Amino acid sequence: MLHALMSLIARCWKPFGHGDDAGNAAAGRECKDGLLWFRDIGKFAAGDFSMAVVQANQVIEDQSQIESGAFGTFVGVYDGHGGPDCSRYVCDNLFRNLQAILAESQSVVTSEAIHQAFRRTEEGFTALVSELWSSRPQIATTGTCCLVGVICRQTLFVASLGDSRAVLGRRVGNTGGMAAIQLSTEHNANFEAVRQELKELHPNDPQIVVLKHGVWRVKGIIQVSRSIGDVYMKHAQFNREPINAKFRLPEPMNMPFLSANPTILSHPLQPNDSFLIFASDGLWEHLSNDQAVDIVHSSPCAGSAKKLVKAALQEAARKREMRYSDLYKIDKKGCSSKYTTYNS
Repeated sequence: MLHALMSLIARCWKPFGHGDDAGNAAAGRECKDGLLWFRDIGKFAAGDFSMAVVQANQVIEDQSQIESGAFGTFVGVYDGHGGPDCSRYVCDNLFRNLQAILAESQSVVTSEAIHQAFRRTEEGFTALVSELWSSRPQIATTGTCCLVGVICRQTLFVASLGDSRAVLGRRVGNTGGMAAIQLSTEHNANFEAVRQELKELHPNDPQIVVLKHGVWRVKGIIQVSRSIGDVYMKHAQFNREPINAKFRLPEPMNMPFLSANPTILSHPLQPNDSFLIFASDGLWEHLSNDQAVDIVHSSPCAGSAKKLVKAALQEAARKREMRYSDLYKIDKKGCSSKYTTYNS
């Protein structure tokens, strides 16, 4: 799994307007260092951004984007699994669907508009799977976590499916200190609240969550309980041959086991809201919210995302008693395990 990090920095929030900074995020120079890809600094309507990605699979399964338009600024991190098809589809269509919905309703961004965009994107991908079922049935087993941020008229909306995370760095008084505020909800069966939600939705299924090798999984297969895609866990007609046997369930599917309904939070931006960090679970496996906020706060905006990724890699290397420099000796052909990025 490729672990994507997007650090959206806006040390002085400013309202979005229709001025010269409208349009796509201004391009900063893109660089590569081994399996690390980064853009140290870029400009967009709400401020500056820094971006970094570590490649963990031979085929990159994740996507990310920053877009600016008439309604505001859009940030997306799509942590794919099972292949790249779903995350690519979401990257190509979720923002466009939101634009279309806002144009149709001639309104500003709302939680309901974001819900509709997610629903339209899920429906579109399901239709694509149906269209390709006879030639590429394994596309039914691809899916993606989604983490989206939309800044519109000084309000931040954060929508999440899966286990990526958005964290806000907020200045505390005049002390120079920072508080880390998590703005997203994670849908991973390793959380007791998620397991309880699944049990309540499926009261007659004792196998709705299964502990395998110390990890809780929905039906013993997948850790996340919400995603776009993974239609083999949502529609019975796609949970059959010829998909791989490890994805096929022995009992009939009477209702979806996974959901594509995002959790959405709206947050009015305040003068002491300093920056945001959007990242997939690969970062948060090794850095706490407080650690990540401290790193960004103590760093120049340019290169802050790269610094976060390197800190996570260094922590991963320390846990495995490896040298950080050894991470760059990994042969890309060996990048098939989730942990290979961190030199498992």
